Amino acid sequence: MINMDVLERIGKIVDKLTERRIRIAIAESCTGGYVSHMITNIAGASNVFERGVISYSNQSKTDLLNVDSKLIERFGAVSEEVAREMAEGVRIISRRTDLGIGITGIAGPTGGTPEKPVGLVFIGFSTENDETLVKKFNYEADRITFKQKVLQEIIDYLDSFDSK
Repeated sequence: MINMDVLERIGKIVDKLTERRIRIAIAESCTGGYVSHMITNIAGASNVFERGVISYSNQSKTDLLNVDSKLIERFGAVSEEVAREMAEGVRIISRRTDLGIGITGIAGPTGGTPEKPVGLVFIGFSTENDETLVKKFNYEADRITFKQKVLQEIIDYLDSFDSK
């Protein structure tokens, strides 16, 4: 079930980004398109949402977003480095975009390790002036709640985003 309060907040952010002529592109791995889905539920999202890419496999991260395969081998797909390259990659391939967002993590319930537990997520935010911020979070949650928490982090970031 979609939380109407979340949709209302996303709607306000879409209005704000539209007014400021800010466009975004999102590369999602562990969220499987959920963030893009929630944004595009809002009328007028096409004014700010350039594209969404689901790059679930390592190969798709390399093929679609130009993430260096050696980086994946060295740090793993769930890493600050890969989130950074995903955010930068989606921003670069989306030429009319002011902000690229890259999401990689382990939604669970399996796939975690002691070093990278289930619930770990890295979210990269890449701006057109080549500044990239990566945030790390760890949630003890089921898959759906995990995705909702990631969405909330992105909403919070977009609400305070100031590129221009």
